[in-house]
Amino acid sequence: MKKINASLEVSPKHVFEKKQLDGLLPQGTDIYIADIGTDSTQDIVKAARILTDYGYRPIPHLAARRFSNFDILSDRVERLTKEANVKNALIIAGDINKPLGPYTDSLSLLRTEIFDRLNFEKIAIAGHPEGSPNFSQEQAFDSLKQKQEYAQNSDMDFYIVTQFGFDMESFIAWSKAVKAENIDLPIHLGVAGPAKLATLIRFAALCGVGNSLAFLKKRGGAVANLATGYNPDNLVEKLESYLEKNQESNISQIHVFPFGGIEKTANWLKLRGSL
Repeated sequence: MKKINASLEVSPKHVFEKKQLDGLLPQGTDIYIADIGTDSTQDIVKAARILTDYGYRPIPHLAARRFSNFDILSDRVERLTKEANVKNALIIAGDINKPLGPYTDSLSLLRTEIFDRLNFEKIAIAGHPEGSPNFSQEQAFDSLKQKQEYAQNSDMDFYIVTQFGFDMESFIAWSKAVKAENIDLPIHLGVAGPAKLATLIRFAALCGVGNSLAFLKKRGGAVANLATGYNPDNLVEKLESYLEKNQESNISQIHVFPFGGIEKTANWLKLRGSL
């Protein structure tokens, strides 16, 4: 059975502290740089430059609602391209209720055309298989359609990166619903890496993935236990088995959140052949 490819997500702090990242992963691995609003442009650019120097492909998060004006947006994006050779980004709305400036969602950030002007190659946008308290599923699909329309008039390649979860059947069902809406963008499904059960429950609560948290608590004994922790193998193997039989699926890879540590997650991915 073919092993699905994977990307990882880190914070700038992880990059600065984990010198063993150098050589830990294959050259060209996609590594996303999270932005939770506490890191400066200087630190995000520095982290991206380190990852580039290590031979990885840094993909910074850019949260629309965190930019108070175009000059601040332009400064960050131009520095990322010039100082760290960044050509890909994950563009999200951002998890704050009141925007700091004129950008209310990811589409408004795209419409500045700064990414086209700076010759970005790939743009990731967010997918929400479990929905969101801030919008309906219908609104979510409408937003994805608008971004797909934007992509059709852009030289950049677009794809969807989702929240993490533990119920693969519901994630697959969501991917089918996306395709049924004539949204043909590739999907990278979010997956939690190996971690202690208590750690996963804490992060699931913080990240607002309520359905997955309920699933994990209900079936915790089947997917994880206090002694050995959570192992994503069964989840990912279920996905790979599905893709082997359904090659028309939009799902093209997984995006891994290393809640149990970068080294532990990297070793798991290398052992299973997903890097």
